[in-house]
Amino acid sequence: MAAGNWITTSTEMRAARLMGVFTPVRGLDASRAESLRRRNGSWMGTPEILFARPVDNSRLVRVTDPVRTEEMRQFTTAVACLFLLVMFYAWQHYSAIEFGYRNEALKTQREMLLETNRELRLSEASLRAPERIDVLARQLGLVTPQAGQLQRLDQPTDTQTPVLARAETLAAASTVR
Repeated sequence: MAAGNWITTSTEMRAARLMGVFTPVRGLDASRAESLRRRNGSWMGTPEILFARPVDNSRLVRVTDPVRTEEMRQFTTAVACLFLLVMFYAWQHYSAIEFGYRNEALKTQREMLLETNRELRLSEASLRAPERIDVLARQLGLVTPQAGQLQRLDQPTDTQTPVLARAETLAAASTVR
């Protein structure tokens, strides 16, 4: 067993012989060996012993073919160019998809901000309502101004003279309470 390998089937034996890995031991003629080998589908007689033949490839030298080398270089260059084109296409495609997602996210964010802006404008309008301000002023104890206490600065009566602030407004406001 240590000197060789045991091959049990004839197909394995034939394949080993064709590959040149094993050499059969000589001694039996082919007809006698075949009759011993097969009898009612089982192995009969002495098995054929095969020994491994060592293969020494250390003296072989590979000769380089310059035509084949150039063909392989051209093929490698063509495959690399094709790979770069496919990667560039994939990069553009996935970038376009990413920009589409980003665009949709910005659209939804814009819609949310517009809705928030509309709500804030409605809130501002309700807080600036004169009726609400009048109710809050009365709750704080303020009263409606008397005649002469109110002077509108946005509509001056005389356009030639400047409008000056007067100190009597403070005194009038303190006497109203």
